[in-house]
Amino acid sequence: MALSDKEAGPLQDAVAELSRFGQVRGFPADLTDARQVQGLHAQVTAEMGNPDIVISAAGITGPTGLFHELTEKDWNLVLDVNFLSAVRVAHAFVPAMRKAGWGRVVFVASEDAVQPYVDELPYCASKAAILSLAKGLSNTYGQDGITVNTVSPAFIATPMTDAMMEKRSARDNVSFDDAVRTFLEDERPMMVIKRRGRAEEVAAAIVYLTSAQAEFTTGAVLRVDGGSVGTMV
Repeated sequence: MALSDKEAGPLQDAVAELSRFGQVRGFPADLTDARQVQGLHAQVTAEMGNPDIVISAAGITGPTGLFHELTEKDWNLVLDVNFLSAVRVAHAFVPAMRKAGWGRVVFVASEDAVQPYVDELPYCASKAAILSLAKGLSNTYGQDGITVNTVSPAFIATPMTDAMMEKRSARDNVSFDDAVRTFLEDERPMMVIKRRGRAEEVAAAIVYLTSAQAEFTTGAVLRVDGGSVGTMV
């Protein structure tokens, strides 16, 4: 297994945690730099062989605020990290899958892709773009034995939502747990499972989409969102 992250410290922590399951290597790369993504592909291929399963999960919340409060620079930052990084990863890794006649690609999107929030529009738009990219790639490369799907989580217990809740806790002068509770009440009323999701619950969805049981599934969106999205489609 090959892992990549921009920050070497968290990357090595993840490698150490997962190494008990088998061979795991870490490859630092900034996915906003096309040359580094191509270098990542070359290094992984040289040391571990051509990957036939690729999970693209890079993402940031980015600047928040109402539309008129955000600048073009704010938009460019979020789209570069959340959307164009996925484009770069696909450009780098899909060609070898096509030659092999088999591959699995999973992009991590978000509930926000289909249920935008007024103070997170760059993030929401970037995740909607991920859904469109995945569907387009699934149509393009299905004949080459490649499936492309997305997982759309909501409010998962990660460092990103930790930071959100710590900010809310400080703003409202409440505990972290109370910040989570009030966030669910105020911002995610349709999330019927009243807690943050767990990373392993998202991982299980990704494992399914890369498994033999999902060979007939492509262009799909698998929500892991506690019921947060209020529509059927």
